[in-house]
Amino acid sequence: MPIARDFFFAACAALAASSLHAEPAGYRVEADVFAREMVERHGFDPVELRGVLADARYSQAIVDAMDRPYEAKPWRDYRALFITPERIAGGVAFWRENADLLGRAEAELGIGAAIIVAIIGVETNYGANPGKHRVIDALTTLGFAYPRRADFFRRELEAFLLLSREEQLDPARAVGSYAGAMGKPQFIASSYRNYAIDFDGDGRRDLLDSNADVIGSVANYLKQHGWRPGEPVAFAAELRAGVPAGMTVFEKTPGPPDTTAGELRAAGVEWREPLDAAVPVSLIRLDGVEDEYWIGLENFYAITRYNHSNLYAMAVFQLGEAIRAGYERSPEQPPDQPPDQP
Repeated sequence: MPIARDFFFAACAALAASSLHAEPAGYRVEADVFAREMVERHGFDPVELRGVLADARYSQAIVDAMDRPYEAKPWRDYRALFITPERIAGGVAFWRENADLLGRAEAELGIGAAIIVAIIGVETNYGANPGKHRVIDALTTLGFAYPRRADFFRRELEAFLLLSREEQLDPARAVGSYAGAMGKPQFIASSYRNYAIDFDGDGRRDLLDSNADVIGSVANYLKQHGWRPGEPVAFAAELRAGVPAGMTVFEKTPGPPDTTAGELRAAGVEWREPLDAAVPVSLIRLDGVEDEYWIGLENFYAITRYNHSNLYAMAVFQLGEAIRAGYERSPEQPPDQPPDQP
């Protein structure tokens, strides 16, 4: 009968589709090997740990997301995701609500409020979007079934389980990004362990619910990765004579400043802001509607240590500048109005 035949083929199609999302061969074997290593190396209870890993679920959606990261987009599209009126307004509100904490972070750690707020805004929209994947699922999927970066994610899974023990987190309930990043600032487990700080003094490092710890930890991360207090981040540039011959032009992939402001000026690169000739800089090209050129300084490179992408660092910088402008307006002034002239 046609109906029965159609049902048979539909069932076969559904079965085939579901098999695409089945655990890869060897997934559970890898989990058992990892569990034994954790018991031997860190003294985990073998029964409890195997229960945690047995509850983990492979996710093809996580693998798919790893293969199409936002940072693969052109700058014109990437920028549009984050530099929006809503995210700017949200940043202004977050700054006003946490002004004392942000002021303290700048005084003690040297990081200005605009950059801290912008990072939290880009990462999770100020906590509104902390991620939808269980961290244990993300890290086991990528550690046991994503060969291209399996070693990295196995180390992150190790760090996550240690973190869970240290901070009394339930490893089965923690949620985050498809790469296993957690909390409002989206720290991966190793960064959480190494750079998160207890900024509210309650004895825990809580990046999920404590804005104090979130703000202090973002500031500490940047400080530990070379942020220079009071120095600029980046300047828009123009190429008077085309791309300078023999000079590196960084695009999406960042690198430390590899030339000096004086050398760039001598090669025909112009920008409006004063800058000592000896200052280390890098020349950056972003693929906008028209190509954009920027001068990146040490603080720009420090932001790329948070996420290894020039697109990410530029989005943080530009969002931060827009948030700063909104914050500096009087509270009564609509966000789309310029400040009063003196």
